Amino acid sequence: MFQVHLIISGKVQGVFYRVVCQEVAQELGLTGWVRNLPTGQVEVLAQGEKEKIEKLIEWCKKGPSGARVNDVDVIWENISEKVSDFSIK
Repeated sequence: MFQVHLIISGKVQGVFYRVVCQEVAQELGLTGWVRNLPTGQVEVLAQGEKEKIEKLIEWCKKGPSGARVNDVDVIWENISEKVSDFSIK
């Protein structure tokens, strides 16, 4: 089990980024959450198999069709608390 924390910058709010991110994560069998930040960025915490997390990271670099992603900050972390599903906060 691995955990990653992502901060996505660009035009990522108001373009269904969180909804589609949740769908992609659930299809990959990942747990965690996604939320908007007051800075205009999107934050993601994902847990699961490393290969599947890496697929989510690749999706996050593109986002949904209306998004324009400028940067994805990737921070691999130790799991402090296991999450049971993938939710939108």
